[in-house]
Amino acid sequence: MQNPALPVLYSFRRCPYAMRARLAAAASGERCELREVVLKNKPAEMLAASPKGTVPVLVLPNATVLEQSLDIMLWALRRNDPLRWLEPGAGTLADMLALVAECDDQFKPRLDRYKYPARFEGSSADARELGVRFLLDLEARLSDSGQLFGARASLADAAVMPFVRQFAMVEPAWFESQPWPLLRAWLAGWTGSPLFERAMWKYTPWIPGETGVVYPPA
Repeated sequence: MQNPALPVLYSFRRCPYAMRARLAAAASGERCELREVVLKNKPAEMLAASPKGTVPVLVLPNATVLEQSLDIMLWALRRNDPLRWLEPGAGTLADMLALVAECDDQFKPRLDRYKYPARFEGSSADARELGVRFLLDLEARLSDSGQLFGARASLADAAVMPFVRQFAMVEPAWFESQPWPLLRAWLAGWTGSPLFERAMWKYTPWIPGETGVVYPPA
């Protein structure tokens, strides 16, 4: 069953795309019915709403379906943005979206090749070095302020951070040894924040026919 008053968010805790969507929902306070899925056994309800079969998926009460994580972030923040994530302290929303596009279109494929070398041709080391170019740009951005677009956190930080976190987890000792003190401090600040903790709460997988949990948690 579904709570007809709430949008339904299909999510998977460890997916960085779902992570950014949950961060935006938590930052906005826009509540939804969260359904944690098992990707090896995707629920028919999710596939009916979004045949692509990836998370996150947000089904609005009017049956509109948002299938892309960035669209879900923008939906939540345009409804309510108490932390002003859409109003960066430096730059514009368009600038932020351009950085997110670079993360998704260029950094993420290199991250995949670095993390899963058996799935791709070429060396993991080469993929890592190509990914480092994006991280060096982030380090440079952070030299001007504590976050990517000014002193305050923004949509860009929340959208990019889950992928930097994933990159750092491939070879933690190597990552910690690199000359990126600002990037490491930024990542630690995000992953140690109460907001991230709320976004990463563990939920039992959703059982079809039952109502999911209300998210974000109180």
